Amino acid sequence: MIYLIIIIGGLILDRLTKTYAVNNLMDKGIEGSIINLTYLENRGAAFGILQNQRTLFIILTLAIVGFLIYYFIKNYKSNSKILNTAYAMIISGALGNFYDRAFNGYVVDFLDLAFVDFPIFNVADILVTGGCLLMIISIIFAKEGEN
Repeated sequence: MIYLIIIIGGLILDRLTKTYAVNNLMDKGIEGSIINLTYLENRGAAFGILQNQRTLFIILTLAIVGFLIYYFIKNYKSNSKILNTAYAMIISGALGNFYDRAFNGYVVDFLDLAFVDFPIFNVADILVTGGCLLMIISIIFAKEGEN
């Protein structure tokens, strides 16, 4: 149940923040000392690669999310809580960006680190990245026989 809450909560947070960005940041961003809020329509993948490959991204996302959901349901009882949380976060983030691509043709990015030159990103990206980091931690620190 908690993993479904993570997935749905992540999707809601992603949609709310992207809606805020669309409604408030399109004309003028907000500059801060740590994070700038800068509206960007990303028609590519991470870091803007593979621009305008919408159909490819939709197909890949459906395949990957479908596999992750299947694997998660099949193995969630035997997986560690950290690994299950990682899967839930990745699924949530992937679905958040999938929604944008499917309905808008682009992903709304708006979080811009003010203190370093780094691509603009969004909450869904944080969920996917955080989930991947948790997955790596789970794999590195898993005891023999655990996932």
